[in-house]
Amino acid sequence: MAEDLLTQADALYDNDQFKEAADLYAKASDADPAGYDAAWKASRAYRGYCNSSKEDGVQGWEDICRQYGKVGMNYGEKAVKIAPDKVEGNFWYACCVGCYSDGVSIVTALKEGLKDKTQTSFEKSYSLNKMYCDGGPIKGLGRFWHVLPWPLRDKDKALNLLTEYNQAFPDEVEGQVYLAETLLTAKPDGYKEKAKSLLKKASASDRTYYSSQAKKLLEKKF
Repeated sequence: MAEDLLTQADALYDNDQFKEAADLYAKASDADPAGYDAAWKASRAYRGYCNSSKEDGVQGWEDICRQYGKVGMNYGEKAVKIAPDKVEGNFWYACCVGCYSDGVSIVTALKEGLKDKTQTSFEKSYSLNKMYCDGGPIKGLGRFWHVLPWPLRDKDKALNLLTEYNQAFPDEVEGQVYLAETLLTAKPDGYKEKAKSLLKKASASDRTYYSSQAKKLLEKKF
């Protein structure tokens, strides 16, 4: 039963039907509590549902992130318990915390004690395979250190990691916007020119969520 559900869910996920895929992965995981693939794939798919809802501006996306980010966290945590030294569970758990934070606010997530677990999971995924999911652990950990409020924020770590990501994936628009934001916060030598160049590139992207962010930053900062 679990294998059949996984096969069906994989096909749905590959077709960007994230919610439908996530629910099937969750059923497969519930049917096979020791199954690692079903657990981490459920976490990944719920994150995909949350993230696409936010980027597409779906009505009520904050509630979607709050509810399903938490569900994704639970399956990610389950995957980590099954296989603590594999990258997938650690990475998608941390990503789902990010989605949950989008729904409830970072301050609320911090009050719920999620900072250390998120940091541990991102750092673990980085150490296990930082190039997993097209460098996702590099970008995720860098963004983590940027979005934390003072005094938890670490501008130097964020800048180093997001620079590393941009060097590996210079054309990836999310990374361009994240690095530009961090440059404008950390203000290293030559930061204005670097940030402006990144935002100009990002503003031409067909991923409208990030091109819109880039255009707004260009108008505000330059």
